[in-house]
Amino acid sequence: MKHTHLRPAAWLLGLGLAGCAGATATTAPATTDAVALATVSAVSNVPLDMARPAAPEPVAEAAKDQPFQTVSEQFADLRVLRYQVPGFETLEAKQKELLYYLYEAALAGRDITYDQNYRHNLRVRRTLEALWPLNQQRMAATSNTQQVEQAQKFNVYAKRVWFSNGVHHHYSTRKFVPDCSREYFAELVKAADPKTLPLVGGETVQEFVMNMTPIIFDPTLDAKRVNQEKDADLVQTSATNFYQGLTQKEVEAYYARKIDKKDQRPVSYGLNSRLVKDKNGAVVEQPWKVGGLYGEAITQIVYWLGKAADVAENPEQKKALQKLVQYYTTGDLKVWDEYNIAWVHDTKSRTDVVNGFIEVYGDPLGYRATYEAVVSFKDLEASKRIKAIGDQAQWFEDHSPIKPEHKKKNVVGITAKVITTVVESGDAAPATPIGINLPNATWIRKEHGSKSVQLGNIVEAYDQANAGGMLDEFALTDAEKQRARQYGSLAGKLHTDMHEVIGHASGQINPGVGTTKETLKNYASAIEEGRADLVALYYLMDPKLVELKVVPSLEVGKAEYDSYIRGGLMTQLSRLTLGETVEEAHMRNRQMVAKWVYEKGQKEKVIEKVTKDGKVYFRINDYQKLRGLFGQLLRETQRITSEGDFNGAKNLIENYGVKVDPALHKEVLARYQKLNIAPYAGFIQPRLVPVEREGKIVDVKLEYPSDFAQQMLDYGRKYSFLPHVN
Repeated sequence: MKHTHLRPAAWLLGLGLAGCAGATATTAPATTDAVALATVSAVSNVPLDMARPAAPEPVAEAAKDQPFQTVSEQFADLRVLRYQVPGFETLEAKQKELLYYLYEAALAGRDITYDQNYRHNLRVRRTLEALWPLNQQRMAATSNTQQVEQAQKFNVYAKRVWFSNGVHHHYSTRKFVPDCSREYFAELVKAADPKTLPLVGGETVQEFVMNMTPIIFDPTLDAKRVNQEKDADLVQTSATNFYQGLTQKEVEAYYARKIDKKDQRPVSYGLNSRLVKDKNGAVVEQPWKVGGLYGEAITQIVYWLGKAADVAENPEQKKALQKLVQYYTTGDLKVWDEYNIAWVHDTKSRTDVVNGFIEVYGDPLGYRATYEAVVSFKDLEASKRIKAIGDQAQWFEDHSPIKPEHKKKNVVGITAKVITTVVESGDAAPATPIGINLPNATWIRKEHGSKSVQLGNIVEAYDQANAGGMLDEFALTDAEKQRARQYGSLAGKLHTDMHEVIGHASGQINPGVGTTKETLKNYASAIEEGRADLVALYYLMDPKLVELKVVPSLEVGKAEYDSYIRGGLMTQLSRLTLGETVEEAHMRNRQMVAKWVYEKGQKEKVIEKVTKDGKVYFRINDYQKLRGLFGQLLRETQRITSEGDFNGAKNLIENYGVKVDPALHKEVLARYQKLNIAPYAGFIQPRLVPVEREGKIVDVKLEYPSDFAQQMLDYGRKYSFLPHVN
């Protein structure tokens, strides 16, 4: 599970948990011959040096005596940041080499995420890549303000597509369209070299314009990537590329026949395949593996993972990487479980990687996972705080307010650490989580444990990029503001720690009930994220944290309570267009939790709605009673999870997590607009450059690109392994 917690100092930037670029020429995507060579090399174990990406172009770097610039640019509702990788230079040469191979493996799968998000995304992205240099030339060559404006609008659209890995917003999943005109787009296409365009099936340029125009410009065509509206056919009304020719009932019937609810160790059914109807009308899975769907990109991933396994730090890490290669090669979900078990037991390695089809937020039914990768190494000093919590996991479980029968009698194998991120890819970039708890399989967590991490340098970058203003605008009292400034950063980090370490790892499902994606269906993600949040919230006001010396006082917990209620009831509404309801799982969970405790405590004014100078605020009057309400809701969300109570989940989410007060929403948007802060942020990735001597890597240098568009164009050239249509 990913964590995208609202943090008081920089919550707008950290929820990912969301200028003009220079003109640079680009080239066509990788050729079919190159992909074929890569495939043959992987199967025959021939060295794949010929498939290694070309050497990077020089990057303009800030002078060494200049401070690192975290903020790069802002456009639309997005802010592009940069993060540093402190401690990389202190790693051993072999560790750097390992990280370089994992870096290449991570980026090799980038195309997969685009195609999973929407069947036309690769064609759209490659069209934008082909037109980008021409558009820059046009903008530089004219003084016509209308032409310049059109060119600038095209640039913004291109960067939005790159940021969201497709034409649907990375968070709301609603389709966005260019502000430039259709005519301007057509002019660019017709002026481009046809060889650079992603033409398919013998298309002419004119036919290409006709085919691509509605895909790019029609907001009603495939309007939502992930639809979660109740009573809708969630498969047919979602544009995600996980299903073809099927209805929701057909998908559910397929898995009802396939899944044995009595199986205590079920595989993650559907995790790594597309579900389609064949020519005879039978429902079949198309697995994502070497030789299967997305095989060209997966072959590249496997190659680099194999190189990484050869320089693994220890036998445990080597075994895990080899299992991951085996899984990608076979597509066998039992091997995926074996990999996850091996990965959980690799606790001694300094370096680590998340690579695979991991999170199911992109599937309205919660079966299929989107490709992502996070390459990292352990921050030894910062991990002491999170380890102190993980070491007490059994104490937290024993003292939880949930029903005794829902508690784990023996919490095992929780590994908690703060990591320094080296690179992220796929669904983890440019927008990134700030905390991760894996594996997602409940039975593996119960029997073998889990790894919980906070992305330390990502959190630090968000803090450095804090735009300010939010606290003064939406916090009511000076005491609340002072508490946030003094303890907000620590409070946010602790919430992330506890959400991941003891939140997702807590509780158990009753025997024979089945997994939450089977029982809670489209409400599973929101309930699970809410449950993990509630574990953290309940314990943030517990004296145990003072005893463990992870907080100086319970004022830290109060700061987080202030922030959570402020965000869940009010400020996260800035992410919605007036009239919209809440659909994203994390936003639903926050609003559900905040609205539920507000309503249940209304009689005693535990949380009070206050109007001052014509503005609405929410003030917490009794923090201990609020903690008790968090405990009550935790008990209920765990009961729903343990018993597989679909109606209970539906009632909680639909009644508290979805509907928006239109008057409050309008007010929040007006107040927020004055601050001129983009509500979403993501990152330009660092670049690893190998230093070779006599054909061997002897060191790896770290570079910090500063141009978002340039990085996206570079990635498009070097990591385009899939066909235009898959």
